[in-house]
Amino acid sequence: MQGIIEQFAQSIRSAAEDAAPLCIRAGGSKDFYGGALAGAPLDVSAYAGVIEYEPGELILSARAGTPLAEVESLLAAHGQMLAFEPPHFGTHATLGGCVAAGLSGPRRPCAGAVRDFMLGVRMLDGRGRELRFGGRVMKNVAGYDVSRLMAGAMGTLGVLLDITLKVLPLPERELTLSYEMPESEAIAAMNHWAGRPLPISASSFHDGMLALRLSGAESALAAARARLGGEEMKNGDAFWRALREHEAQFFGTDAPLWRIAMKSSAPPLVLPGAQWLEWGGALRWYAGAADAQQVRGQAAAAGGHATLFRCSEKPVEVFQPLAPALLQVHRRLKRAFDPAGIFNRGRLYAEF
Repeated sequence: MQGIIEQFAQSIRSAAEDAAPLCIRAGGSKDFYGGALAGAPLDVSAYAGVIEYEPGELILSARAGTPLAEVESLLAAHGQMLAFEPPHFGTHATLGGCVAAGLSGPRRPCAGAVRDFMLGVRMLDGRGRELRFGGRVMKNVAGYDVSRLMAGAMGTLGVLLDITLKVLPLPERELTLSYEMPESEAIAAMNHWAGRPLPISASSFHDGMLALRLSGAESALAAARARLGGEEMKNGDAFWRALREHEAQFFGTDAPLWRIAMKSSAPPLVLPGAQWLEWGGALRWYAGAADAQQVRGQAAAAGGHATLFRCSEKPVEVFQPLAPALLQVHRRLKRAFDPAGIFNRGRLYAEF
């Protein structure tokens, strides 16, 4: 594998000399996300395979090109999982793409985000240098936690090589409860339950139906079920998969799809089109014709921000424009890791 790394490094050095952009990708399952792809392709899919897995220590290390399905299959065989429940959006999803996109699934508010499980990375910077950050435990060094910085960076800071993650045991059992109620009542209910000692691992509201997933020991689920009421959903696993992978009919529309992160207790958004709520109301998917100013204005008023998640044409910045101080931080990070500005140019923001 060292030979492959050297090939990557040489491609990076050559591109940096010419200030020619490189498009880092493997399976391509997240090509739709972020700004338009640009630059000569740097295919990292050949750099794949699990390096080390210690079920007893809840630690897994794998190369960035490793198929995500392979990682999850290995973990499931030992009764474990990636607790942030990452979406695949295709059969060719890789571990590196999962980290670079930084997307988490329905379990995120209860278990944590991708970055919360990052222990360490090995990567190549914009000079072709091999760098290592983090290690095998959650707290091992002082200073900046660079490994977590890679989660959601969209490949703009470097080429991920090796990734070390903390994993968790699979729950003993899961069941999904459903309720019929209007959106305002669903938001209130989800926030009320979130403050109670209940084994909730996911929540969702769409088209008048609130769904609640419980995970844990049989006795805990029985007690929660008696307390919460509701109807048990027979196809609960399929429901959450369809939501996570955007296979539900709601996500099949041609309308622009927005991903809005906001205060979970915020009232319903007033936008023309359809919405689907997750994460106790803290994540709201919106599919409709409202323009960016209207969507982002309502998101900001509710203490959040909006991302143009999927759209055939992207006339505005995909990600929420940054405040001046935060923009300066991004610029300094980009200069430090990728001084020639060659990595995934325009995927995160137009200037980098």
